[in-house]
Amino acid sequence: MKPVVILFFAVITCVYGPVLAQSPIEKDGRVTITSGGQAYDFLPRFMVLFNSADPALALKPAGIAKVSYNVPTWKTTDTANADYVQQKVSEAVAGDGFDDKILRSKNENRTANIYRSGTSFFLTANKVIVTLDSTLLLFPENPLFVLKAWIKKTRSDIQIHFVLTPKEDGFYSVGYIGAPSLDKGQVAELWQPLIWTEKRAPQQPYMTPSFMATLPTTLVNDGHHSIGVMADPRHLPFQPLPLLENSQFGIALCNDAGKLQPQVFAPVMGGAGSHMNAGNRFSFSVSLIVKPLDITHTYEQLAKEKMGFRDYRTNATVSMNTTLDNLIDYSKTHYAWFIDSLKGFAYSTDVPGAVKNVSSLNPMELALIRDDKDMFETRAYPLMEFMLSREKFLFTLDSTQKIQSPSRKLKGPIAPLSELQVLYNLLGRTHSFYPLMAEKEFGGARVRNLDEKQKGRNWINAMFMFRLTSDSSYLKLSMELADQYLADRVEKKMEQFGDPMVSSNFFWPTFTNNWSALLELYELTGEKRYLDAAHDGARHYTLFTWMGPRIPDTLVTVNKGGKAPMYWYLKSKGHRQMYYPEEKVPAWRLSEMGLTSESSGTSTGHRGIFMSNYAPWLLRIGYYTQDSFLMNVAKAAVVGRSESFPGYHMNTERTTAYEKVNFPLHRHKDQSVNSFHYNHILPMASMFMDYLVTDAFVKSNGQIDFPSEYIEGYAYLQNKFYGAAKGLFFSLGEAQLWMPSRLLKTDDIALNYISAKKGDTLLLAFMNQSLKPVTTRVTVNPSRVALSKQAAVKLLSPLGQVQALKDSSFQLMVPASGIAAIAIPGADIPKGFQDQLLGAKAGSTTDYAVIAEGNAKALLFTMGTYARRLYVFLQDDDTKWNSAKLVYRINGASPKEMVKKEYPFEFTVPVEMDLPIRFHLQLTGKDGKQVQSKETELGR
Repeated sequence: MKPVVILFFAVITCVYGPVLAQSPIEKDGRVTITSGGQAYDFLPRFMVLFNSADPALALKPAGIAKVSYNVPTWKTTDTANADYVQQKVSEAVAGDGFDDKILRSKNENRTANIYRSGTSFFLTANKVIVTLDSTLLLFPENPLFVLKAWIKKTRSDIQIHFVLTPKEDGFYSVGYIGAPSLDKGQVAELWQPLIWTEKRAPQQPYMTPSFMATLPTTLVNDGHHSIGVMADPRHLPFQPLPLLENSQFGIALCNDAGKLQPQVFAPVMGGAGSHMNAGNRFSFSVSLIVKPLDITHTYEQLAKEKMGFRDYRTNATVSMNTTLDNLIDYSKTHYAWFIDSLKGFAYSTDVPGAVKNVSSLNPMELALIRDDKDMFETRAYPLMEFMLSREKFLFTLDSTQKIQSPSRKLKGPIAPLSELQVLYNLLGRTHSFYPLMAEKEFGGARVRNLDEKQKGRNWINAMFMFRLTSDSSYLKLSMELADQYLADRVEKKMEQFGDPMVSSNFFWPTFTNNWSALLELYELTGEKRYLDAAHDGARHYTLFTWMGPRIPDTLVTVNKGGKAPMYWYLKSKGHRQMYYPEEKVPAWRLSEMGLTSESSGTSTGHRGIFMSNYAPWLLRIGYYTQDSFLMNVAKAAVVGRSESFPGYHMNTERTTAYEKVNFPLHRHKDQSVNSFHYNHILPMASMFMDYLVTDAFVKSNGQIDFPSEYIEGYAYLQNKFYGAAKGLFFSLGEAQLWMPSRLLKTDDIALNYISAKKGDTLLLAFMNQSLKPVTTRVTVNPSRVALSKQAAVKLLSPLGQVQALKDSSFQLMVPASGIAAIAIPGADIPKGFQDQLLGAKAGSTTDYAVIAEGNAKALLFTMGTYARRLYVFLQDDDTKWNSAKLVYRINGASPKEMVKKEYPFEFTVPVEMDLPIRFHLQLTGKDGKQVQSKETELGR
């Protein structure tokens, strides 16, 4: 039901939106909006703030328990108003995204309360003048300024426009403070970007500057309606990129009485445009919001109606498959900065001398699906050893390094229980050490990233223990604990930061329920309550995605003068300027709509990150729940954004630099546009793979469906893992996902594709990313698959058209935003690494040993029919031992040895299939004395 609006007690009808009726208007100038029997009064109340001197606007850590976040603060000469206490920041809080100007500036008298940022004057209209098209509000005279306001109606909106005319030079800000206010106990839910969600209320009048507002309003819901005051989108321009220094307004939710009341302040005190000269006019506009919807649906509606959010992206310069090919090629170059000796990607952007890995499953999946032995040998296998041996994701040999709390210990596994389960299943369910490690993880607790301790016994790990063991008691436990989680976390809105499974909040997934894992539980059990909870979490996650600025239908000039942007953080580290040609491109290609900032603590510097791993999850949940908003956000987050690895984020100005295929092909110090977290490269590739497979699933209405596992990673780097099991491809079952690089060439970049095989049949599905039908020529790469002259093309999907095959090519029509799937029988599909890894698995053997000397562990990996390897690592470090030697014999052959004179002490030995290996360690201590372990045999 559309709301009935009363303006100054005049009835506003609802024909195609509110329309002002001709009725008497009361002198007090209030707007009463009535909807569903509820009346909401918007009073003609304003506050004007004044400073004769610059209040030195600056972002500072808010000092809120269990959350890292920066808020605007102002200098004050009145010590009674100096309520901001300078926060002590840990030495570990440093690196890219953390600004020392914010974190470690000098202590001074400041306030974070917008009401105390200057001398405040509260004004209520004392005269109302009705005209033909608006209502004029006049306010009492003031020696410093004149304030006037107009209330104007449109067919779907009620707006307040105000004009401030200063009488003296100085710094001014005007706040509209007339919206309905509620006690915190009356609120069903609230929202102020970026961190105040559910029922986590601001404890004082903190302001969100416009550059940090994913939507230019705050919202409060009383159980019936969501109420807000929204800045006109024209005050959040597309150019230049929103930053603190160009923010034209701020929004707040808590008022000076401690009640929740949507407010808008413009300009930001001490910010752009706030210094005014006498006689110069300042004008601003807001809209009054009352929606009979919850917070997330109000957010969606405002995003569409006010900001123009829609299905707005398509492949910009290449298909996602080409991007994926280029990205993986890049991941194998020296520019990707993989340090072989440390088995990890350099993390020097944040922590000099450190490496960081997310998961071995990302390169493992890519090696498997893409039939890529090189990816396995150079990335997947080393990362598997790393994830089973290291104590933390962040590893450094520098014992003095404190930034982000790294570890130099081999006290693994750092792999989460879910990863142990996936590796166990993938490698044939024969290795004894994966269940042993998983059981230990389930019964204990571990710090994997930063200083966050994770308890092993929870509903998520119980789900993965069920997948690992097939023991139904684990599934029962998972559902019991998950139901309690629903009661504690989902059915109740969070009132404080932290939650039953998260001790503090930093990355955005910690601010919502664990909706990706809830979706996994739904797909495992079919229980709708888990899907409902995942849907709720996903919708709340969209509150962190940018829905502005509005995208103009224009071309935008970027890289002016041939220079790419220079990110201030990299400039401070001595990085060199990058150069890309000046060009004009459609604004939509440059938009952050659909992306998120990195985290609560780094949102001020990392505006829109390209690591949008949430996209495939939103797409799938949107499909299950018929929620087109989630599906459009998902598409906006990934489609058409780069030709290779785009680096991490938007931050300084708009550019096409990160679109370019050669963008990542530079040395670290030659990157100037954005930061490179090299451990993100392969998770991004998994994200693309997940999106492609999920898009095929959605567009085929579930007729293309490949079983998946779970990549847990850390932070927001969760995605599905494909390729370990065969799936459905329309009428064909037992199809194996098989996507070697550059398999196809299409003449139209709007098409993405996935490919699979079944025997000698090549299976292809094309997903159209444009809003128009696409007809194009497709060529199968003959170096990948040889097609006989007798081969024919068969259409599998109900829609689409395909013509006869000729010289490895065929013509194809794919419906707008749709799918066309085909089969080509009689193809010569070569057997390779994928077949070997998924091949016959060896029977049960002894594959694990604990060795007291050196506190060592020995693991014998059997990887299908492809390879067998012994991995031995010492948990003791170089504070105890000078060197370590591994002496081994395979099947009784002559002994061989490997020596490590530097830490870490670890050894990898190839072992022939079905042959045992005997070995012992010889260790030399710091005192020069030698110790030898007993001989151990594995593989018998």
